[in-house]
Amino acid sequence: MPRDTPYLQVADALRARVQAGEWAVGDKLPSRARFAEEYGVGQSVAQRAMERLIIEGILEGRAGSGTYVRKARERRRMVRSRHREQRNGSPFRANMRDQGAAGVWECNSAARVPATEDIAERLAIEPGDLCVVTDYEFLADGQPVQLAKSWEPMAITGGTPVLLPEMGPKGKAGVVERMSSIGVHIVTALEVPRPARATREHANLLGISVGDLVTQLERTYYDSEGRPVETADIIVPDIRWEIAYEIDVDRSRF
Repeated sequence: MPRDTPYLQVADALRARVQAGEWAVGDKLPSRARFAEEYGVGQSVAQRAMERLIIEGILEGRAGSGTYVRKARERRRMVRSRHREQRNGSPFRANMRDQGAAGVWECNSAARVPATEDIAERLAIEPGDLCVVTDYEFLADGQPVQLAKSWEPMAITGGTPVLLPEMGPKGKAGVVERMSSIGVHIVTALEVPRPARATREHANLLGISVGDLVTQLERTYYDSEGRPVETADIIVPDIRWEIAYEIDVDRSRF
């Protein structure tokens, strides 16, 4: 597909020149005025192109100095595994610890939110049934890693100390540990990964561009009776993270 947006055309050209070695890691690039003249565009277009490459991790801006070629950003592997669910605390924090990073998150919860039709289907409840909805921003060493929106039926958590995920004696614990504390024992989870494109909200929170490829994970937890007890949509930027699944092999039959 042709790139008909001028700043993307300039970004593509600059990216190719960096990758071809015209400028080495640590080299300072010419000014945006020079690139604007070279490519026959306005300085604002050249600036947007350079900002795009900064977001991609190819360039870095230094205040009062200019724009430089930076060391290529590493694309890390995010392992999804039941073993992380079995650890005390948050699976995300355990995953980031394995990467040598400190995982934290910020969140905002709202109670008594009516379930939409698609959420009601995922949770096996009726549309309009009340839920607690929590929006999460996950970070590693201060850098955005993923976003999530979680839905929990108030029929399960209402009137318990874990009604709000970040409050009470199990605040900031994982869903499995929180639910277990009120006698709801999660035994399985279903995750459906789908490719998607970043919305403006995703881009602003993750530090990527609108339309960039992301992985959307639709995750639902089930208790020992097969009842869905929580569902979430998780957004992971593809440019920074690949998703891998660890699958146990039952060797007892061999």
